[in-house]
Amino acid sequence: MTPAAAGDGARETPQGPHNWWRGRRSTLRGLFAVSTMMIDGREADGIIRLAVTSVSSLSRCGVKAVYLFIGGALRRRDDTEPDAELDRQVRLLDGVSGPLVLPDGGWCWGIALPGLEGLLGYLVVHAAVEPSKDEFFLLEALGRQTAGALVNASLHRREREHALELQELNGRLSASVARLKQQTHVHEVLGDISVSGAGEPGIAHAVHQLTSLPVAIEDRFGNLRAWAGPGKPDPYPKHQAHRREELLRRAAAVPHPVREEDRVLSLVKPRYEVLGLLALVDPRRTVGSHEMFALEYGTTVLAQELSHLRNLAEVELRLHRDLVDDLITGTDDESAYARADALGHDLRGAHCVIVVRWGEEQTDDAVAEAVGRAVASLRLSSMISRHSGAVVLLVSGCPEGDTLHRLLSENLGGAGATGIGGRCDRPGDFPRSYSEAMRALDIRRKSGSPHGVTTFDQLGLYRILDSGRNRAEIVAYVREWLGRLLDYDEHKNTDLVQTLAQYLECGGHYDETASALVIHRSTLRYRLGRIREIADLDLNDVDSRLNLHVATRAWKVLGSSV
Repeated sequence: MTPAAAGDGARETPQGPHNWWRGRRSTLRGLFAVSTMMIDGREADGIIRLAVTSVSSLSRCGVKAVYLFIGGALRRRDDTEPDAELDRQVRLLDGVSGPLVLPDGGWCWGIALPGLEGLLGYLVVHAAVEPSKDEFFLLEALGRQTAGALVNASLHRREREHALELQELNGRLSASVARLKQQTHVHEVLGDISVSGAGEPGIAHAVHQLTSLPVAIEDRFGNLRAWAGPGKPDPYPKHQAHRREELLRRAAAVPHPVREEDRVLSLVKPRYEVLGLLALVDPRRTVGSHEMFALEYGTTVLAQELSHLRNLAEVELRLHRDLVDDLITGTDDESAYARADALGHDLRGAHCVIVVRWGEEQTDDAVAEAVGRAVASLRLSSMISRHSGAVVLLVSGCPEGDTLHRLLSENLGGAGATGIGGRCDRPGDFPRSYSEAMRALDIRRKSGSPHGVTTFDQLGLYRILDSGRNRAEIVAYVREWLGRLLDYDEHKNTDLVQTLAQYLECGGHYDETASALVIHRSTLRYRLGRIREIADLDLNDVDSRLNLHVATRAWKVLGSSV
């Protein structure tokens, strides 16, 4: 099917040629107006709607369907009923305009909408009879205008998207520049603090100024080392040792700061050992990326500071250790005084030796550090070393043992033992005091209450047993009173000597002894009967009870050497 013959385009009306040209100019002005409206910034849907409404004003035709290429395929963009046959015919046009066949035999034409990079779609028009050549020209022109408007809308959309991308990129760049300026400021402030010698208080103050939040610096045990900002707690709260260790484990499990209730914490861990932590107090949860960066960089600077202090302390500690080791093994007085003076410790005046052993979960470094803090809190001058698996402390004056042990328990948790030797009035007395302290520690650990503090002056009977000059006699004494029971325990793998010792320590009370040994009263009665039979002793005899009590205590002191 083809458009009407060319002569139809010059058809005259009853009004004459003048009126025909007037009508045609009016139609052309309408097409121009539609074209202008199409390129006024409308989106594709608006352009399609305008084209659909314009078809009937430019011709006697109507719109059968509108197709657009979407996602690489022709898709209907109108509200008409689906028509699979029409869809098939439109696809067969293969990018050019052409006729379409309708079931009712009416005229139908698919107007191609060409774009810059290929076909944009089709405008399908239909009529009862074939339109005139002028009408067909106007429809084709409308199709070209529609295609041009769609291309223009696509270009505008791309320009807007590109402008938005540029705007977003510019925003990101601006944010990055602002963030870099903030980070540079953080580097400059904390870098200046690092070289200024302001130490931990200066670092805490700088982080507070950078974040506007209160800042706390704590050691690994939870003791406050520095604070900056308002609201400093008094007294400063401190978790129990097991809770503190659990907190440190959680914080060490991730490579970034963590929130713990109203604080954000960052571990100071330059290598493998935790030296402390830096905390932002943030109950309102306002910490953002800037505050987090300041916290992390502050932690880096603090790690350098604490590592430097640790290195200085280790050098000083090595010098102290060398002197302490020489003093407890024996050295001349004049040399000892001179070396102590060089280290800033006055060795003149009364001193005593203290030895400390703690639970397996604590390292020697942790115990030594806790001992140093405890003595410092008591305002006592001291020197610290390690010897024979124990922390050795030389203290001016003689501190109250229970107070010292309580401070150690608060810092270290768990359980340990402390031994305190006798008074030293000159350097030559330190070997004797060290020996006394070690013996007091050993006796405490082998006693019924192995955790606590014992001074050599408190040993009483144990001092006689431990004189060293009569050890053979003491062993013979123990064998005389406990030999049969000891041999029985060794061969039968029983605990009769321990049962007897606990019974005598409890003053002969059945209930207390059974409770201490965690056995039934009838079991205790049976064991005591066996003890009477094997040892052939009367436990009700006063002299026998005294000798057995002394022998069992001596057995505990002598250990496996009996």
